[in-house]
Amino acid sequence: MPTDDFSLPADSWRWPEPTWRSHVDAVRAGRRLVPHRWPGGARVAVALSFDSDHETIPLRDGETSPGRLAQGEYGARAGAPRILALLARYGVPATFFMPAVSALLHPEEARAYTRDGHELAVHGWIHERNMLLGRDDERELTVRALDALTTLTGQRPVGIRTPSWDFSASTLGIMLELGFAYDSSLMADDEPYEIVAEGLPTGLVEIPVDWIRDDAPYFTMDRYGSVRPHSRPRDVREIWTDEFDAAYRDGGVFQLTLHPHVIGHRSRLVALRELLDHITSHRDVWFATHAELADTARGVLLDPSLSRPAADTPERT
Repeated sequence: MPTDDFSLPADSWRWPEPTWRSHVDAVRAGRRLVPHRWPGGARVAVALSFDSDHETIPLRDGETSPGRLAQGEYGARAGAPRILALLARYGVPATFFMPAVSALLHPEEARAYTRDGHELAVHGWIHERNMLLGRDDERELTVRALDALTTLTGQRPVGIRTPSWDFSASTLGIMLELGFAYDSSLMADDEPYEIVAEGLPTGLVEIPVDWIRDDAPYFTMDRYGSVRPHSRPRDVREIWTDEFDAAYRDGGVFQLTLHPHVIGHRSRLVALRELLDHITSHRDVWFATHAELADTARGVLLDPSLSRPAADTPERT
């Protein structure tokens, strides 16, 4: 069937088997890293994350109008403080993936994340599209981002989420070279897994994401384009509630990706509060940063006896 993605080679359907296999095998999901039980005897792990993109989305695309920049500024000015207050109310840790330019524009916000016991992780330099970069440029921007966050907070980030949730041909090698403990950009599973490259295990833990568990597809809009969703916040909360309930039954991970400039609006924050009410009404829930979750997953990687068989899920209570 025809495709609208004109970036694809016109003759990709002619590729011989070694060619298409080489693309598939470049970055692959390896062992699922789920323990028999989560820390503290919990039956489910909950990992909340916030991508504090703020003004970097328009800046990345060279859009400098005050209107577009103000949409991003809302995330720092109104969204982030509300989110921090909500997390404090429930005593819940989270991971904030922050482009370095966002952190340099809002240094006190970046410091507030770590000061309040949350994790700050790398999310590119200016939310660049890494798929369009050469290896040297991608590496330079990643190093600059890592150094900027380290300088601002005094803590070196251990995790990374690529700005566009994608890998170039160089991304994995750069992550391994710079010593990241985990990535959170890929979508091959519901549960943490080890990334495999060219059939070989890398030791890098993946904490998978998915657009289902991301606020942006439900709420963002383009004033001049056709992207105009009309999702009711409570309808989205229902989707996320179902995702959590399934993770709880399976004894797995419920991971959520949110954005301060998206979820931080008043009506949407109500939905997040109601979701947290639902989650905290359950027994045996372990709230973890992505770094803490990756540490537990790595324990399974190092000691396979801790691993839960794929078919072995906790009994329903």
